Amino acid sequence: MPSIEESWFAAAAISSARVTPFPQGPFRFFALDVETANNHRGSICQIGVACVRPDNSIETWVTLVNPQTRIWLWSGLHGITAERVEGAPTFADVLPVLEGALRGHTVYQHSGFDRSAVAAACADIDLVAPAWQWHNSVQVARAAWPELKGNGGHGLASLKAHLGLRFNHHDAGEDARAAAEVVLHSQGVRSAPRGKPWQVGDEAF
Repeated sequence: MPSIEESWFAAAAISSARVTPFPQGPFRFFALDVETANNHRGSICQIGVACVRPDNSIETWVTLVNPQTRIWLWSGLHGITAERVEGAPTFADVLPVLEGALRGHTVYQHSGFDRSAVAAACADIDLVAPAWQWHNSVQVARAAWPELKGNGGHGLASLKAHLGLRFNHHDAGEDARAAAEVVLHSQGVRSAPRGKPWQVGDEAF
């Protein structure tokens, strides 16, 4: 007999049919970033995943998420509003897609926020957070560029200037790609030219 969690994922897979398909591998590793609607970390309104292929090219998968909240505090920061997520999949719709793609792989986040946001969003729907192999690209950057300590730090904005990265901060897809590029730079390689992003509708901004 399937477990409660297995039954939930089977049922959720039906509603996940409206979520943009995830890129097909193989991949070396992933980097994940989220944006939230408000101070509650579970109020995820956008998820971006940078998928790094063996040739170091990056496919970026992005989706808006409807957090089903009336409280929007960060729209001025990331540009996402209640109107923009109307009709978008919920976190419960998106989670099975992510679980199927990320399970068993290394997943980078830039700081601990993204993992805690996923955990909070899971708790909101009475699920245990998935056991992905989380790593922190901030720690990678600290080891690779210790000279930035006290000299701009190891946030994405500082690394953008130090490494010459090009991205729009506070867009989940762009920030995920930046985190992946930080890891690649630390390994002494640069990402291959940008491929066509995997987007939902007109969500690139």
